[in-house]
Amino acid sequence: MTLTRRDLRKLALPLAAMLALLLVAGLLAWSTQADVGKAEQERNAANAARNQIEQRLRQARNEEQEIKDRARLLQQLQNAGIAGEERRLDWMELLRDSQRQLRLPGMKYEFGAETALDGGKLAADGWYASPLRIQFRLLHEGDLLNFLARIQKNASALVIVRTCKLAPLPGQPEPHAAPAQLGAECEMQWLTLRRPPGKG
Repeated sequence: MTLTRRDLRKLALPLAAMLALLLVAGLLAWSTQADVGKAEQERNAANAARNQIEQRLRQARNEEQEIKDRARLLQQLQNAGIAGEERRLDWMELLRDSQRQLRLPGMKYEFGAETALDGGKLAADGWYASPLRIQFRLLHEGDLLNFLARIQKNASALVIVRTCKLAPLPGQPEPHAAPAQLGAECEMQWLTLRRPPGKG
């Protein structure tokens, strides 16, 4: 089949329309592809933002839990009397009551000067140590263990026993003195925690 000029003139309009439609279809495909790429970028940006928000939320929850744990610990320290100023008079009363209730034959003690635990100057906050040297006359070693357990449980401080020496008493007991078989000498630290005003 051969096309004449007349046939070509008749086909010119449909061919032009077809070319225009192909051009429009190409433009639509390109626009759609661009929209797909833009949508993918927006989705990736939204996912990154969501991940960042979730990470911040997890971090905030962890910090909140840490604050709650610290507040709970501080409350426990306050309830135990460990947080706050040292209570030396209460400590001395506890020592005498423990001696009396455990019926220890003899006891001498001396608290040293309070110092900052980190070796720095005394300040509004931080851990403080009050050293205690104590000597006992005991009937048996169980008296010493009972005494130390009682002090550590009931003191309004965190009591750390640094050293204890236990030895038989030399010679005869003094007249009018309660019978004692052993002598003991211990060194302890009584720790307290101070917080600056406004921090609980």
